[in-house]
Amino acid sequence: MSNFKHWRLARESDGVAWAVLDTADSSTNTLGADVMAELGLILDQCETNPPKGLIFKSAKEAGFIAGANIEEFVASDTPEKARALVKRGWDLYNRLAGVPYPTLALVRGHCMGGGTELALACRYRITVDEPGTKFALPEVMLGIVPGWGGMLRLPQVVGPAAALDMMLTGKAIDAKRARSMGLADACVPPRGMEDAARTLLLSGTPPRQSQLPLMQTLMNGPLKFIVASGARKQVAKRARPEHYPAPWAIIDQWQNYGGNTLAVPADKPTSLDALVKHPTTRNLIRVFFLQDRLKGFGKDASGGAPRHVHVVGAGVMGGDIAAWCALRGMTVTLQDLSAERIAPAVGRAAKFLERKLRDATLARLALDRLMADPQGDGVRQADVIIEAIFENLEAKQALFADIEARARPDALLASNTSSLKLADIAATLKDPSRLVGIHFLNPVATMPLVEVVAGAATAPEAAQKAAAFVRGIDKLPLPVKDSPGFLVNAVLAPYMHEAMRCVDEGIAPASIDAAMLAFGMPMGPIELADRVGLDVAIAAGRQLVGESTTPKKLVELVDAGHLGKKSGQGFYMWADGKAQRVGAGGTANPELAQRLLKPLLDATQRLVREGVVADAELADAGVIFATGFAPYTGGPMNYLQSGGR
Repeated sequence: MSNFKHWRLARESDGVAWAVLDTADSSTNTLGADVMAELGLILDQCETNPPKGLIFKSAKEAGFIAGANIEEFVASDTPEKARALVKRGWDLYNRLAGVPYPTLALVRGHCMGGGTELALACRYRITVDEPGTKFALPEVMLGIVPGWGGMLRLPQVVGPAAALDMMLTGKAIDAKRARSMGLADACVPPRGMEDAARTLLLSGTPPRQSQLPLMQTLMNGPLKFIVASGARKQVAKRARPEHYPAPWAIIDQWQNYGGNTLAVPADKPTSLDALVKHPTTRNLIRVFFLQDRLKGFGKDASGGAPRHVHVVGAGVMGGDIAAWCALRGMTVTLQDLSAERIAPAVGRAAKFLERKLRDATLARLALDRLMADPQGDGVRQADVIIEAIFENLEAKQALFADIEARARPDALLASNTSSLKLADIAATLKDPSRLVGIHFLNPVATMPLVEVVAGAATAPEAAQKAAAFVRGIDKLPLPVKDSPGFLVNAVLAPYMHEAMRCVDEGIAPASIDAAMLAFGMPMGPIELADRVGLDVAIAAGRQLVGESTTPKKLVELVDAGHLGKKSGQGFYMWADGKAQRVGAGGTANPELAQRLLKPLLDATQRLVREGVVADAELADAGVIFATGFAPYTGGPMNYLQSGGR
């Protein structure tokens, strides 16, 4: 056995060698310079004394490999440093791919970026059938490319269309999907995974790379241009090259340079040099660290993870919160006035769980964890109790008075209020320090951020416990103070109202939305208002912007019962869940975009000054992850600091 600082190389009597990665002083495996250097030493030893086969596995419970060391990439802030970093991985993985003995990656848990590229450099891959096992090449989300061989090998393994889809979106592939698409040679249960790896390695099964169908092989060769053209059309729908150059670089480097980023001339806009110097890369890496900071708010809570959640209110928000908690493995009791009022929420949950889990048995088990509870008996056993009823102060106060009398003393009491002050809701409680705001955003399933609201009387340990709960259900907790609209609604309301004032001035809704889509927002403000509901928009606007400024067209639509998507008509007509645009001017209008952005930017600055969020970084994180504010800018505060670039 050979022990290094980060690796352990063990040889068995059957001639199989195991390279076990256990990155020192870290809960996850990352591929820093020292780790990569030691991998080279392992290959040196195996070259001198070749094994019958070499299996890579992780010693970490957290997963296989989280990817490259991001801090080292940040330090590679010049094209020369970045090229050296990429060359190290490119050369080492090419060496691994060329060894004469069979190699296998045994992947359990997350396998990201450089970890997936290491697995691709092996002859075989076995994935362990667990929910946390994921493959991904998420480099595009950092504004960079999979430069250690991912662009070369993934298309050869799964075909170019599937490979480009993974690389251009950064999306993760679970264990079963990896097996079905050919990324993994086998998908096995945790028990016996080492035996399965050893058996496959020694069996002499031909490598999967040689098994691509003829047409896929042609698409990797003389017909590359067809796949590349289709990929460019898809990317053009969501990423302008001046805002997000990385996806365009991936397509070009795969099509014209064999996936070798080092071969692209430095003066090309798709080169590594250009990506390193582009402000988007710096800003997207900033967003990555902001996300990590949000995750950190969910740590260090005492009392253990919640197991039972009780939700009061089976409307859209309450029902969807309950379904999400059931998905994340918790027992959930859902309360409303009657079983009949709860039934639609359970029906929506069933469809949601089937769609998310893609396994009838798992979906059924998850749905079994969600129980209708019209009498509210679950209050007595729950670890977390979330109120999600209509926005009425007296109703919420009465509900919490009843909950406080019946709940366990250590249960967390939370309101999902979006517009009422937490201090007002808590005013009638015997112990107002127990109440915290846990403000989910709509739609619950797709919005990653949850605001954790501390009122004037909220105990710090309650707020911390709430943040830990939010993180435990795989959401990002953002601590905010008790203030009208908190952060998210307080910045969105003036932004959407400015857009509706533009409508009053005669600017077409489609042109307004097109201006913001061109800026980089995921959705225009008029469509967003229609989706939220114009009745909700008018109420929030009157509270957060001022009743005297309510846009005329908005009032006319609400008075006529045209409430947006939910009524089939708002600023747009809606059909099959989609807005029907007329005369959608798709060209960029920077002047209009800046006008629309100004109230959002002003509100964000004000909320930072007032301490609703602790600092500018958290404001950027909150607005990006809650509203989709163009990530390439690094967030509204960063956008202002950089002079609007």
